Amino acid sequence: MRAKGWMWLQIAMWCLSCGHEQKIQEEIAGIPVRIALRRFDQDFAEAMPAELQKLKTEYPYLFPARYADSVWVAKMRDTLQQALSEEVNKTFKSFEPERQELELFYQHVLYYFPRQKVPRVVTVTSDVDYNTRVILTDSLLLIELDNYLGSGHRFYRGIDRYIAAGLDRKYLISDVASAFAKKINPTPSQRTFLAQMIYYGKELYLKDRLLPFISDERKIGYSPEELAWARANEEQIWRYFIERELLYSTDQKLAPRFLDPAPFSKFGLNLDNESPGRLGRYMGWQIVRSFMDHNDLDLQQLLNMPADEIFRKANYKPKK
Repeated sequence: MRAKGWMWLQIAMWCLSCGHEQKIQEEIAGIPVRIALRRFDQDFAEAMPAELQKLKTEYPYLFPARYADSVWVAKMRDTLQQALSEEVNKTFKSFEPERQELELFYQHVLYYFPRQKVPRVVTVTSDVDYNTRVILTDSLLLIELDNYLGSGHRFYRGIDRYIAAGLDRKYLISDVASAFAKKINPTPSQRTFLAQMIYYGKELYLKDRLLPFISDERKIGYSPEELAWARANEEQIWRYFIERELLYSTDQKLAPRFLDPAPFSKFGLNLDNESPGRLGRYMGWQIVRSFMDHNDLDLQQLLNMPADEIFRKANYKPKK
């Protein structure tokens, strides 16, 4: 009877949790958000040189004064630019699915961070500058659509495969969330591997809350197979970090091995080529998830909490 009573208590707690979560989602759904969208990529592609001044008036922030008008006219006439614009328009003839995801995202942002503002969204092209796919300021969100044409696109043939894998429109909203996280997630003052892991773990946990409508694969930028590998090997990864006393190490070589984008993580073992990159971020994510499961804090409190305290109170145990 005692075991059965505990089971019913667990079920009751789960139902209460579900009811609370449902109430939150209903409140979020009631927050009015309408994205103000401008398709500069299309406007520029369709404009004639005689219309350049009109474009500069409508989008002054996209025309740095150091460039003469002749530069923009040449760009309008450039065949490579025209081909790029054509491919972008094929993929993003309609931006409505992305607009809907952006509105859902900012409904969640305003629920958890009510002082934030919804920026104007402007889509552009960037000659496939994948290092700046998304640029977010207080009032403006620039999205470079030529970085989301699909990993196998011919424009990406000279790009490393592990980078090209992320150049897909399904990752666009996740990149926006990453840009937002960088604005509100304080850079760690400590240089330890743990502090960096927790920093990225906070970013990914923000996506749990702000992007609950997308998969974990899209949040972290893994394929389903890569995420399955990380989950299946979580205990072994954790044991490796603990046995080699990496958590409080300040060795700068740990970032390219386990945190930075890479084709695989570098354990120095035979399994390296099977692993996805950035497994340190994945592990930081699991620690932060465990911490929030065991502690009743809001997101702002989480972001302000030092990594050491999060780790101590997380009661993290890797999945076996």
